[in-house]
Amino acid sequence: MKHKKLLQRVEDSLDSIRPYLEADGGNVRVLQITDDHILQLEFLGACSSCPMSSMTFRAGVEEAIKKAVPEIKAIEVVNLS
Repeated sequence: MKHKKLLQRVEDSLDSIRPYLEADGGNVRVLQITDDHILQLEFLGACSSCPMSSMTFRAGVEEAIKKAVPEIKAIEVVNLS
């Protein structure tokens, strides 16, 4: 992956919310950061089928990433229900 430093900062921001996702049987995985700084994520486990996952994404995942890594222009979740 070209964006190693960005990726590490994204992973660090996700680590701050992963315990909450894991408590509900889920998690999130970084698929890629594109050249134009679009982050692609995948929800795992219970998060992939949870009806609240879009709220979790906006209130938790997206906020944590945008605060820690403002260079990320957009965040896409490939399997957001």
